[in-house]
Amino acid sequence: MPGLTIGDKVPNIEADTTAGRIRLHDFIGDSWTIVFSHPADFTPVCTTELAKMAAYAEEFKKRGVKLLGLSCDDVESHKEWIKDVESFSGGHKVTYPIMADPKREIIKELNMVDPDEKDSNGRPMPSRALHIVGPNKVVKLSFLYPATTGRNMDEVIRVLDSLQRAAKHKVATPADWKPGDKVVISPSVSDEEAKKMFPQGFETAKLPSGKGYLRFTHVD
Repeated sequence: MPGLTIGDKVPNIEADTTAGRIRLHDFIGDSWTIVFSHPADFTPVCTTELAKMAAYAEEFKKRGVKLLGLSCDDVESHKEWIKDVESFSGGHKVTYPIMADPKREIIKELNMVDPDEKDSNGRPMPSRALHIVGPNKVVKLSFLYPATTGRNMDEVIRVLDSLQRAAKHKVATPADWKPGDKVVISPSVSDEEAKKMFPQGFETAKLPSGKGYLRFTHVD
C-alpha cells in the first residue's frame, strides 16, 4: 500500500485529541512513540485493544515510549468511549491521548486507510494500523491488521525491545527472539571491532559455507 512506511519521516500533523490539540513532532519530542489507529469508537475489537494498551501503559513508560491513539470519531465520542474501555480494562486508566479525525485527513497522511472498509456514508475508515516511531520522527516498524484481528501487545513489546536494542548496539534479533536471548552481530562489524564492542564475548556458528557471518552475543 503506498504512503508512509518504514524509513519515512512522519508528517508534523496537527490534531485535536482527548488531551487537547497537539502537533505530532512536538508530542514525540525525543521519545519513541507508538501511533495506533482503530476503525471506530464503540466497536468490540477496538475496545479490547485500547483496554490492553491501558493495561500495558506502564511497560511502555518503562521503555520511554509514548502512546497516541487515532479514530475517526470526534473527541467527545472518544471521551465517552474511554468510559467503556476503562470499565473493561480491569481497573486500568486510559492515560494516553486519542486523536480525532472526522474529516479522514490524518489517516491518509499516516497511511492508515483501510482499502476496503467504508462507513455508512461511504467514507474511508481507518485500518487497524500501528507505527513505531523513533526519536528522530522516522517510522521504524509498521503493523497492519484487518478489522477482524486484534493486535497482540506482547508482540508489540517484543518488537519494541528489539528495535531499541538495535538502535543502541550494532545488533539484530533472530527469529523468535525475546529479551534475555542472544542477539546477532551485524555483518558490517568485523571480528576485531566485535571484540571491542562486545567485551563479554561472542560465538560464531559453524556453518557448511565456512563463512563466519552468524555471530551471537548478549546485550542489555
